[in-house]
Amino acid sequence: MDVPKIFESEYRFCLILWEEEPVKTGRLVELCGERLGWKPTTTYTVIKRLSDRGVLKKENGVVTSLVSKDEAQAAELNEMVEKTFEGSLPAFVAAFTRCKKISDAEIDAIQQMIDRYRQGGAT
Repeated sequence: MDVPKIFESEYRFCLILWEEEPVKTGRLVELCGERLGWKPTTTYTVIKRLSDRGVLKKENGVVTSLVSKDEAQAAELNEMVEKTFEGSLPAFVAAFTRCKKISDAEIDAIQQMIDRYRQGGAT
């Protein structure tokens, strides 16, 4: 499934949705006002826009996601690797490690993911 593009402010909205879903529209408006400083019209506009793009659905005043947080993050990361590193995961990792110190625990966790991947298991 192709994951629709979710832009920065929409992603912050989706973080609230993923945490609270299923959630009534009125409650979502309230939460976006509290956490994002949005007016109700902004929240309704984002709900409509994301609904039109297939990111969420609104039925009977209840909003639920059609795209998971993991799917959205993976799509964003894939797009960034494609655009910025010409699709090269090693180039991405090299750039990342040049600007951020990775702890031994993080290295071990990454190595375990690689080992599971090589064995055909889930990451």
